[in-house]
Amino acid sequence: MDAGPGLHQLQMSERAEASGLASSSGRGIDSHPMYPCAKLKLDQLFLQWLSLPDSQALGGKPIKGPSGPNGGATPLSPTTAHAIFSSSTVPPLSPVKCRSPRSPLSPARRPLGGAHLKRSPLAGIPQFYYPAGGEPLSDDARGGFMARVDALFSPHPGGLNLEQFSRVVQEVCALPTILAHPWFERLVAGRPARLVERSVFVEWWASRGLIAAPASKRLWEVLRPEGRHHLTYDDFKPLLQAVLQYHPGLEFLADTPEFQARYAETVIYRIFYTVNRGGCGRMTYRELRRSDLLEALFALEREEDINRVTRYFSYEHFYVIYCKFWELDADHDFSLERDDLARYSNCCLTYQIVNRIFEEAPRRFAGGAPGRMGYEDFVWFILSEEDKTSDTAIDYWFRCADLDCDGAIRPGEMWHFYEEQMKRLEAMNQEPVLFEDVLCQLHDMLQPGQEGAYTLADVRRARPQSALLFNTLFNLHKFLAFENRDPFALRAESMGEDGQAASDWDRFARTEYLRLAVEDEPDEMQVDSGDDAWPGVGAAGDAAAMDTAAGGP
Repeated sequence: MDAGPGLHQLQMSERAEASGLASSSGRGIDSHPMYPCAKLKLDQLFLQWLSLPDSQALGGKPIKGPSGPNGGATPLSPTTAHAIFSSSTVPPLSPVKCRSPRSPLSPARRPLGGAHLKRSPLAGIPQFYYPAGGEPLSDDARGGFMARVDALFSPHPGGLNLEQFSRVVQEVCALPTILAHPWFERLVAGRPARLVERSVFVEWWASRGLIAAPASKRLWEVLRPEGRHHLTYDDFKPLLQAVLQYHPGLEFLADTPEFQARYAETVIYRIFYTVNRGGCGRMTYRELRRSDLLEALFALEREEDINRVTRYFSYEHFYVIYCKFWELDADHDFSLERDDLARYSNCCLTYQIVNRIFEEAPRRFAGGAPGRMGYEDFVWFILSEEDKTSDTAIDYWFRCADLDCDGAIRPGEMWHFYEEQMKRLEAMNQEPVLFEDVLCQLHDMLQPGQEGAYTLADVRRARPQSALLFNTLFNLHKFLAFENRDPFALRAESMGEDGQAASDWDRFARTEYLRLAVEDEPDEMQVDSGDDAWPGVGAAGDAAAMDTAAGGP
């Protein structure tokens, strides 16, 4: 087939160029400095081949390229290709196109007329984040706040006493009235009249931007000292002193100041155990905002029976914790050694886990003395031991079981703890559960992301079954209780006195308190199975406190 003179000349030119390439240093066409338009030439040859009649017959219908205005050759015709690729030794560069100031790859811009502008749907969404310190205060909010303030301060131009200021805290600030006592002391510090003036309160409240602030922010500012951005144990002591002094459920402790201090100390430890997840003793606003401390303070205000406020403030919970510690502290030096902790709950823990605790693997001992567990450390231990489903408890026991600190509990580490469990089962004439069966059972229940490695995320995701992992490894009594469990009895025990699900700690504290109260006062304490789930709370609590005081440190 005669491809025409243009194609013949083009083929001859290509052969000459190919022979030149063959004598070069072996570089390809694309990388040769003398042929920057090799790709363009190949495209021209391909399109030229498609223009042949035989090639068009293969496609089913002819391919017609655009023709020029005079019906002559197009830029892709053989004639034009011959004109572009002449017999010169250096191929020409690609033709430079006239470009507008706009990018040639972007579509043409439309005129910015009013007909082409559309209102964005996001324009109607109000701003919801204000990094400067809070939402700007509207005139209505400011006016309403000042009206409520004037209604309470106008009858007392000289200022408000503590009782009158409590109404301000409740009605104006929308905070629990128990906060009025420590807050009042801060505002009247250095004032001989001990009255809160209107100007002092408004300046204090408005300077912190609290008029439209959320309740958690208002609580934070009331508790936070000036110039500090975190809360410590000492910042909660004025609040606990007010609880001990004014709550009717703690009147029986008025004659035992030593146990008032222990109660306040225990409540503060419980608050930081739950809220301060890092365990550093410095509570941030973010931690406080995410906690239920404010709800617990409101519940403390509503309930006259403080034992119904199971979050942090229950006296019965304090009584259980303190009595458990006192039972283990044989020499009554207010610290525990390894052998003392090993006797906890009838020696339910293995020696391996006790050693890990005294190696300070879960947390450093607050006392600083090596090998001595103080009361604060014991509070963390007992809360973690009796309720292994909380976030703090999972972190506590995971650090104990992760021997190499690689972020995962593996079969080798599990066998390190379970080997002692098997020996104890054999010593009790119990049929031991094979370690292989334990691994299969735990894998089916927890379903880790990687087989043979239980990460902290796996354990948290699998709660409440996550407690079984730790009980299997180092708590013999709870492991046997699970193996012989009664599902119907467990469901009945999981319900609280109000019909709601109770936590493991609440059930443990309720059972232990009744047991301890019966031991301390067997004649007066009568336990029945009626509707009262807390029989003899007042008398038993009073007698228990006095009995413990008689034998306390």
